[in-house]
Amino acid sequence: MLSHRPLADALGFAVLAVVFAALGLVGLWTAFSVLSAPVSPWWSLVIALPACALVPFRQRAPLPLLGAALVLFVADLLTVGGIVTLVVVLDLLYAATLAATPRGRRRILTGIAVGVAAAGIAGLAASDDVRVAVLVALQLGALAGMDYWYATSVAQAHELVALHRERAEDAERLAASDRAEAVRREREQMARELHDLVAGHVAAIAIRAEAALSVDGEATGDRAALRAVRESSLEAHQALRSMISVLRAGDGAVAAPGRSALPALIDDARRHGLTVKFDDRLAAGIPSPVGQAVTRIVQESLANCLRHAAGAEVQVVLGTDDAGSVRVRVDSRGGRPAAQPSIQGSGWGLELLQERTRALGGRLHAGPADGGWSVRATIPAAATA
Repeated sequence: MLSHRPLADALGFAVLAVVFAALGLVGLWTAFSVLSAPVSPWWSLVIALPACALVPFRQRAPLPLLGAALVLFVADLLTVGGIVTLVVVLDLLYAATLAATPRGRRRILTGIAVGVAAAGIAGLAASDDVRVAVLVALQLGALAGMDYWYATSVAQAHELVALHRERAEDAERLAASDRAEAVRREREQMARELHDLVAGHVAAIAIRAEAALSVDGEATGDRAALRAVRESSLEAHQALRSMISVLRAGDGAVAAPGRSALPALIDDARRHGLTVKFDDRLAAGIPSPVGQAVTRIVQESLANCLRHAAGAEVQVVLGTDDAGSVRVRVDSRGGRPAAQPSIQGSGWGLELLQERTRALGGRLHAGPADGGWSVRATIPAAATA
């Protein structure tokens, strides 16, 4: 909006009107005057001061006030011919243009063109001289046009600043949303890695310790069970150190076991009482994220068998379908729940596996099947997320 103070401007215009009246600066538009004889310059205040009284309210309704000022200007034009009413008209024209919308500014420009043309025609009719008409039109057109151009430039600058501010705010909101999403993804990734790398080892420690406590006190069996507990403890400790290193450094990634770790997982499950048939028909060279997902699915499925179906017969089948997607199937039959103290599952294991599979564009289903339990997953072979 206007940076000037409307009341101060109005008082300034009023003082200017008094000064002009005292100096006799009136009668500038004698060609339009309808008076039969010159009048005192002080009569110009009769029109100039009411025009000045409109200025303090220009920010509230600039366009209606501009119309009122134009009426006073025409009255001044036909009588005393002062200057201040024209100044007030230009001030209100600036205020109306600055406050108008782009469409409103176009209407004001059309009004200026019509008004200048009407003034030229009136000048021609009053003086019967084309030169007077052209001079009047040029003077009013230059004054109104410059006023309109300056107000339009200021209004467009304000609109451009507002647009840039809006874009900056949108960019800030988008950046905040991206940061929140990145934090959410990191938290989910941490949850998956902690579950896959640490929870599995800790569960294995508890199961192996329970196995050592449940058998007869044979020295050889006890030492083997305790050795397995020690190995799982070391693996869990190393996984925790790796996670802490990544979190402290803020970069890097936790090394996730890939497809090459499958034979060791199968052998470990067999050592703990599962009868596992492993059928690997996958071709070499599948993407690393797919291989890691396959390993996680098999690892979690075997861990669930150890907890909920100890001694079960498990069949692990890896292959591809007609579309070239990687397929994983883990079926278990028989078995019995692990002896107390049992490890209460949270249900996160399968949920995290489903999230990992969906992130790669695949799908995973787990549930009862043929008197046992089945986990089936399909992952596009070209997945790289």
